[in-house]
Amino acid sequence: MTLPLNPPLSPQLARSRSSLPSGDSWAFEPKFDGFRAIVFVDGEEVRIQSRGGRPLERYFPELRFAPGRYVVDGEIVIEDEHGVQMFDTLSQRIHPAASRIELLSVETPARFVAFDLLAEGDRTLLELPFGERRAALDALDAPGLERTPLVRTSEEAAQWLKGTSEGVVAKEWDAPYRPGERKGMAKIKRVRTLDCVIVGWRPGKEPATVGSLILGLYDDDGELHVVGHTSSLRAAERRELVGRLAPYGSGESGSADPSRWRSDKELEWVGLRPELVVEVSCDHISGRRIRHGAKLRRWRDDKPPRDCRIEQLFE
Repeated sequence: MTLPLNPPLSPQLARSRSSLPSGDSWAFEPKFDGFRAIVFVDGEEVRIQSRGGRPLERYFPELRFAPGRYVVDGEIVIEDEHGVQMFDTLSQRIHPAASRIELLSVETPARFVAFDLLAEGDRTLLELPFGERRAALDALDAPGLERTPLVRTSEEAAQWLKGTSEGVVAKEWDAPYRPGERKGMAKIKRVRTLDCVIVGWRPGKEPATVGSLILGLYDDDGELHVVGHTSSLRAAERRELVGRLAPYGSGESGSADPSRWRSDKELEWVGLRPELVVEVSCDHISGRRIRHGAKLRRWRDDKPPRDCRIEQLFE
């Protein structure tokens, strides 16, 4: 390639914040739950680089980029019918078999969303303020290139802290692009609150303790789906819960039944009758699962288990 920037190039990173910044020095974009990617286009040649510098183009044959000479920063995402971004489905693309990748590219096609222009023609744009880079991205002659939405006020950005969005990325309007640095950008994750049924528990590392609670939600047909777990338990609570949960035992137990629990590693579990409800919070939903462990907020003795619906994942 003869571009002014060539792979590997470290992307600029964001620091976590608990709330949206205010003032006219910021711009705001929705936060995506996908693969960060920098795309290098030199004529007909395309290179797609992961955040860690690895080539990605073989895993996403459906992605197309208009010929030209440009470098764009963005995210590769896959969404379900509800508009929920499915990170687990995206991860399945990293597969050694080309036939499997080709099949998935048709069944669950990905798309690339651009949010920054780093080079155009023979010119690097890294030292330009973000506002000028964004204007250049919007003016780039690249038919079919999707750009992320952008707003200039925190009031407008608040829409992305609800619904199916994963949160907000805030960027300093006058900041240059700093590869590999956590400067000039902030990420504010959306925090969801869910009421879930406890359908089982897993033993802790210490004898006679609960390591985590397995969480479930009901669909429209009355079927209970496992959606994640919470392990945010205090030390004393881990010991007390063994006795508290014992009366609700369903008699089922096992080690990582893939049809009900997790298939990624062997984990012992103890089943419970679906009678206990907890309120949890989480910041990542992928498909119909809580991607990371949820935080236990409180027990809901006032909530009927059947009212714990899977629609909460999409609200």
